[in-house]
Amino acid sequence: MMDIDAKTARLAKLMEERLDLRGANFAAKVRRAGRLLPRHVREAAGVLVRATPLMDHPRLSRQVNPSELEAAAGIVEKYLLDVNPWDRRRGIAVSWLSGLAFSLLALVVAVVLVLVWRGYL
Repeated sequence: MMDIDAKTARLAKLMEERLDLRGANFAAKVRRAGRLLPRHVREAAGVLVRATPLMDHPRLSRQVNPSELEAAAGIVEKYLLDVNPWDRRRGIAVSWLSGLAFSLLALVVAVVLVLVWRGYL
């Protein structure tokens, strides 16, 4: 029988390191991740989140398929290990700077158009 608490703790640590997500536990981090995770990874993480309380109960733990949990944990772990945190941060910075540059360009164009319209240029 696999130790789901150890697995989810490892995945929660990976989510914090790779995606900069904060939260009290794995379930909170999955909720905060939202669309940072692709759909198939979110679904696999959801399987783990739903199975965690069941594994603590002796009778309900029989309803959980251990091979399904292993597969779900493998999907989430593979995705998180493939995420490059520095590349992700760089992408966020480039996106923010490009939006800022576009806004400044639009402002300059608007000022020039107003000056032409008013007859100053």
